[in-house]
Amino acid sequence: MDPAINYCCTCGAPVEFRPPPGDSLPRHVCDSCGAIHYRNPRLVVGTLPVWQGRVLLCRRAIEPGHGLWTLPAGFMENGETMAEAALRETREEANASVELDSMFTLISVPHISQVHVIYRARLTNPEFSAGQETLEIALLDEPAIPWPQIAFRTVALTLQHYFSDRRNGAFHLHDGEIVDR
Repeated sequence: MDPAINYCCTCGAPVEFRPPPGDSLPRHVCDSCGAIHYRNPRLVVGTLPVWQGRVLLCRRAIEPGHGLWTLPAGFMENGETMAEAALRETREEANASVELDSMFTLISVPHISQVHVIYRARLTNPEFSAGQETLEIALLDEPAIPWPQIAFRTVALTLQHYFSDRRNGAFHLHDGEIVDR
């Protein structure tokens, strides 16, 4: 979780953690300048890139999940659309160019204050390579997916939905949540 905010980012005065007027949830409130510092879930956005029926996976060079496999994805930046973030993350992690299809999975992960959004995508060519945050890249068909070495449950769930939808001949949006208590 995020560390506590002790001082106002606007004026530097100490803040209190309490519901501001008109709100029911506690926030970091500055009584000096009136700023309210909201902390909201972060969006993790990426792609499920496919080339000739095989899925492109990245083996992570960073934590969390160093050495494990994932789809190219990462945190959305301010000023980006979700589609722009998905394309950027795919370029950064896999040096790959893709065309986006529809949004495929939308998974809330409230215990870490994240929402993961993955788009189906088509590689525009089979040229790709490991980016700075990636140890290696592989195009894998379903039997070759290293299920025990998938870094994140949201990625495993997305892959399961993809292969199931592909077998059924129709893709649709899958929304859900992963809740740890």
